[in-house]
Amino acid sequence: MVVATLPSRYRLLPWMAVCLLASCATQLPPPGDPPALPEAFSATGQQLVASTWWQAFDDPGLNHLVARALEDNLSLQAAYQRLLQAQAVARRQEASRFPTLDATAGAERQVSDAAGTTTLNVGLGASYEVDLWGRVQALADAEQLRASASEADYQAAAISLSGEIANTWFQWLEQHAQRQLAENQLATNRNVLTVIETRFGTGMSSSADVLRQRQLVEASDDRLNEVAAEITVLENQLAVLQGMAPGQISLPDAAALPDLPPLPATGVPASLLLRRPDLQQQWLQIQAADRDLAAAISNQFPRFSIEASISTMASDPGALFNRWLSSLAGNLLAPVVDGGERRANVSRAEAARNALVRDYGQAVLIAIREVEDALTREQQLRERLASLDERIDLADATLQQLRTRYLNGAASYLDVLDALQGQQDLSRTRLTTRQQMLVNRVALYRALAGRIDLPTPAAPSSPAGSTPVSS
Repeated sequence: MVVATLPSRYRLLPWMAVCLLASCATQLPPPGDPPALPEAFSATGQQLVASTWWQAFDDPGLNHLVARALEDNLSLQAAYQRLLQAQAVARRQEASRFPTLDATAGAERQVSDAAGTTTLNVGLGASYEVDLWGRVQALADAEQLRASASEADYQAAAISLSGEIANTWFQWLEQHAQRQLAENQLATNRNVLTVIETRFGTGMSSSADVLRQRQLVEASDDRLNEVAAEITVLENQLAVLQGMAPGQISLPDAAALPDLPPLPATGVPASLLLRRPDLQQQWLQIQAADRDLAAAISNQFPRFSIEASISTMASDPGALFNRWLSSLAGNLLAPVVDGGERRANVSRAEAARNALVRDYGQAVLIAIREVEDALTREQQLRERLASLDERIDLADATLQQLRTRYLNGAASYLDVLDALQGQQDLSRTRLTTRQQMLVNRVALYRALAGRIDLPTPAAPSSPAGSTPVSS
């Protein structure tokens, strides 16, 4: 440490040197570009994807559940707390760019055999690291970028939550429709059983026909039990997604599955890089790692810091501020031998950044694939639904003709049973296909979705039975 006792005309020389060296701050080339993107997606539609994409289904029940989940879901609230942590770390790192000022005060009492003396002291001390190579700024930038990445991760969690709510809600609606269909099929099968039992009483049907139809009635009844259990499971899932315990949720009345909205405009693949929060989060992590690398490189160079202090000391409080002692010192810390530690840190930081670049490129490719997969499945599901509608019409006509022929003794019961089971299977499959189309559309919306305007979560309360720690 060198105490600044230079003549005043020389005291500006260190500051001039600092300004000159600061212009040599570490500069790195930008991280690598994402992989080559196609010019367009394979299909597009009529409407853009809004931030509140779930409202495109025009389903009040879904809108209510998503809005409540965005406020009360515990996992989303945890993501918000992680965002607050990242922002606090960024503010802490930003503070290192500015000087620190500390106040000191003390009193010392010395007692000897003859007498005692008291010494009082008061002082201020300041210190500041001159950012010659941009190390301090790079570290502050890295944490600020990580805070922005955490905010994007919070947005991605909200999109994922809204998608999970929508999928579970559509499954719940489908199961309610399946239950209504199963009740209708059970009633139909019981009516058929009554007809067959009547014919058996008159010798027009065999006992095997009665037994087969009773098996179908039992299978239909079992189907109802299975659907009821699935409805309860889905209600439990919705309760947890709402931040509630199973059994405590009050769901809107079950309605029919909504119609599929118009196909959203997919835009161009490059727009995903600007809209999707998960891709933004990864790109921000790359930029933060790039600043970490710059800091690691700068850490190989000398550091220069300035310390200043002013203090007063006296044995009498009245004379405490009569005499002052001030000092100004500069410290230069230059690495000489470290066994290659700093070079290893540079290599580690560079490898970490390059790994994030590759991960980002892979994520971009996956994002494009998700859009293309959803578009391909939508086309396939549309064709399948049209085929099912036609097959159901044919199955209804076939069943009607076979039942008439059976009652007239011109067809066997096995033909009627086979046609009845086929018609009922097709009706159940049609409901499942409609639900799959909605779930696939949710996947497309999620693949194209941007940021959501999220409510600010309330401060969490202390868990039951716990006492907050106070300092």
